[in-house]
Amino acid sequence: MSTAGSRTVGYYVHHHGSGHAHRATAVAGELHRRGVVVTGLSSAPRPTGWPGHRGLARRTAQLSAWLADADPDVVVTDVSQEATLLARLHGVPVVSVVLPGRRDDAAHALGLGVSAAVVSFWPRAAHGMAPGLPADVAARLQPLGGLSRFAPDPSPVASDRAGSVVVLAGTGGGSGVLQEAAARGAAAAPDLVWRVLGPGSWSADPWAEIRAADVVVTAAGQNSLAEVAAARVPAVVVPQDRPHDEQATTGRVLADEAWPALVVDDPAGADWAGLVRRAARLDGGRWAGWVDGGAASRMADVVLGAGGRP
Repeated sequence: MSTAGSRTVGYYVHHHGSGHAHRATAVAGELHRRGVVVTGLSSAPRPTGWPGHRGLARRTAQLSAWLADADPDVVVTDVSQEATLLARLHGVPVVSVVLPGRRDDAAHALGLGVSAAVVSFWPRAAHGMAPGLPADVAARLQPLGGLSRFAPDPSPVASDRAGSVVVLAGTGGGSGVLQEAAARGAAAAPDLVWRVLGPGSWSADPWAEIRAADVVVTAAGQNSLAEVAAARVPAVVVPQDRPHDEQATTGRVLADEAWPALVVDDPAGADWAGLVRRAARLDGGRWAGWVDGGAASRMADVVLGAGGRP
């Protein structure tokens, strides 16, 4: 256990994508302001084409050594069921993050079942984001709201017409789909200004680009959605193929008229000119229900509340 007057938290960050790291940075900053020492725990991707290596065993040994030496009050996992179980085997309470999608497999049931607290980064009003969770886990799940690295825009500029469209193509496997969608949209609506943020054209300040847009086209990843919601800009959402139906599930929830988003399941056949013009008429202010700026603070409360040991 940490010395008197100090608290220590380990924060496991999944290496895939940037959203986990953005979330961890925001929560770590909140915990740091409360006098808590936070150690980030993560790993680099496996080398391309390598059929197997000692990385997992080495990483596990390093985590185990850190748990023994640091004796943390609590570990956050976002996300890893293996890291969750390892921490619990060391007697350390764990706060587990649940991602959207169907997480009803044995590994998730075990890891989430032994966690001291289970949280998610979507609002309580977003029903159906994690279908199939075991009943005991679903009963303990605490939706904290979307978490953006940017503070929500207090005075978004309302617009009922499309003039500029920003496409968050990202740098992952789905960037090509969104780049192709942008090309179709620009051809169908040449009177609009289309700006693609993706491989070779990423902006040093995507927040400024997002805030200035009348409509944002994005995948259904948690990080991208949180930033669009924080900017209070209407969106056209194109769910990408991800394990556990992660983005497809989010898309089904966003299709509810409560949110200022249009969901496109067939980007190749979509009427992009019509879509962005319809999206521009949506009230971006309704994103306040998705991101209210308080998720990092609520997460810090959960982490500190889970830090006591028997």
